[in-house]
Amino acid sequence: MRARATITLTTALLATLAACSSSSDDNADNPNSSPTTAAETPTTTPTAPDANELERVADTYVNLYFGGAGEGAYAFLSKRCRAKADPATYAATVGEAAKDYGPDHPATDVHATVSGAMGRVSYKVKGLPKFDQQGQPWTVEGGTWKYDAC
Repeated sequence: MRARATITLTTALLATLAACSSSSDDNADNPNSSPTTAAETPTTTPTAPDANELERVADTYVNLYFGGAGEGAYAFLSKRCRAKADPATYAATVGEAAKDYGPDHPATDVHATVSGAMGRVSYKVKGLPKFDQQGQPWTVEGGTWKYDAC
């Protein structure tokens, strides 16, 4: 008889504990009630390079071009322009420009406008006004600006 009373008392005690805990944890079993979980991480989308970056890249391109760095300047070409320009021929053209004009012709008054993944750059080439550019097209490929005036 004593064993029966112990079992009954234990069962009643467990039932009371379960009732108390279930009223406060009802929402814990519902996965939609949790606002965040440890597995969730915020995602960020890469932003396109801005006008300041385009101005810097265009300036670098002009320096490479007139400096005779054909391979370096070729790396700035868009995929579309690369498809039209053989690397060796392009390097020879850049080498000829450096030979004919010299490396001291940086871009000046560089101004860019950007709309999404497309940009336009205007600049002057110091000492060589025939190479000044107005609205030269550039495009974003792989997160970086590429020369697209071919």
